[in-house]
Amino acid sequence: MSLIVSWWVIASVILPAVVGAGILLFLRHHLALSRLAALGSCIVMVIIAVMLVHEANGGTIQSYALGNWRAPFGIVLVLDRLSAMMVLLTAVLALIVLVYAISTGKDRQGWHFHPLFQFQMLGLNGAFLTGDLFNLFVFFEVLLIASYGLMLHGQGGERLKAGVQYVIINLVGSTLFLVGVGLLYGVTGTLNMADLAVKVAAAPPGDQGLIAASALLLTTVFGLKAALVPLHFWLPGTYAATGGAVAALFAIMTKVGAYSIIRTSTLIFGEDAGGAAFVVAPWLLPAALVTIIIGFVGMFAARGLRDLAAWAVVGSMGTLLCAVSVFDTQAMGPALYYILHSTLAGAALFLVVDLIAQRRAEHGDAITLAPRFTQIEILSGFFFLAAIATVGLPPLSGFVGKLLVLDGVRTSPAAVWIWTVILITTVLGVLAFGRAGSMIFWKSATLDGEIALRSLRGRRGGMAAAASLLLALALLTIMAGPITRYTAAAADQLFAPESYIAAVLGPQSGGRR
Repeated sequence: MSLIVSWWVIASVILPAVVGAGILLFLRHHLALSRLAALGSCIVMVIIAVMLVHEANGGTIQSYALGNWRAPFGIVLVLDRLSAMMVLLTAVLALIVLVYAISTGKDRQGWHFHPLFQFQMLGLNGAFLTGDLFNLFVFFEVLLIASYGLMLHGQGGERLKAGVQYVIINLVGSTLFLVGVGLLYGVTGTLNMADLAVKVAAAPPGDQGLIAASALLLTTVFGLKAALVPLHFWLPGTYAATGGAVAALFAIMTKVGAYSIIRTSTLIFGEDAGGAAFVVAPWLLPAALVTIIIGFVGMFAARGLRDLAAWAVVGSMGTLLCAVSVFDTQAMGPALYYILHSTLAGAALFLVVDLIAQRRAEHGDAITLAPRFTQIEILSGFFFLAAIATVGLPPLSGFVGKLLVLDGVRTSPAAVWIWTVILITTVLGVLAFGRAGSMIFWKSATLDGEIALRSLRGRRGGMAAAASLLLALALLTIMAGPITRYTAAAADQLFAPESYIAAVLGPQSGGRR
């Protein structure tokens, strides 16, 4: 790895760590300076992420050995097309959400919002770049600890109740993660992902059972993070109870679970893994199909807009994991495009819903009749765009994403089931959003009067942040050609693990033993 690229890779992890610690130690009583430092960090992270994507698009996988100790003895960060794409997605989303939080004053509602926000970025970037399974666990814990604080930001009884459930469930998941990691280490003697790929492929038949068990256990943990049925029950209450800005940032949290499934299943438990080869595939597809159904049924039954948005995240994860579960390049490329779309669409929906709830005063996000409210016209348009993007109607990227997924799985033996479930639940999603939109905007517009608000923060900044996410969805549609070429190349790279292994363990990886 060249020196410049090495700096970019390590900076994506070091920058939020240093800025978060600096804000906590020196700027916690200076809100204006904390905001400037946090915004500066996010802007620089976007620039770094763009550079990383440009570098990764050349097709060469590069590794950075921390402390100059070569893998598998040292810790490595690995840059490929997928990790670079996820870092860029994180940076763009974080910047827009931070602008929204500052504009609407959400960062003023509790202590340490900005340090926690930076540590959340640290955990996300580290999880996407690490080449070591144990350090994936470490970065999981970093982002989860930060998310605990962000989720409770602003306090409230309902938020505290959901937070306790969130903490307990994730503690169980962390315990299972350690057990799965321990099983793999006991069999192979390593936790470096590239080295694991080599050791698992060469494992004797007597060890295949334990390796398969660890694969299933790790996938269970990642499925918990990805809100895969039956491990989804924590998400709707958690996302609906927290603030809009935090929920929008959390739209990428489930993608960490999906990313981990993709990375470990193609690299460690891929076609060369013997008895553990794609061992999760028979279980992943049925769970993904049920996840879609439950997510969209939950949307239809939702009584509040935040609940509607939270269940939409569950449904979108099912669609994504349906494509992933096929485990071939034809379906994986569309799955990666859908990661981009579903993250931005989910975040946009949460911000729009939060803007609506602020303006409806005591009616909040309840799907019920209420008088007109400030900026109802433009917010009805935002809600309409977020809705068609979420359910997958033209012309936004949800339509492109679902078409790509349906086309990508057509050679799968379960293609009929996938097509049927996705198409039927899309109709159900249209009905769910139609019910909510007609109640909030159309029927309420016939009532006399208008909800009067004394003060309303974020009239422009908050609206601009939500509009930015909707614009990003439009750009995903307009630039679908180059983006899908990138995701297709990333899928090809995933199913050719030899280049990843060579980049981490080969003589060109650098470092000392």
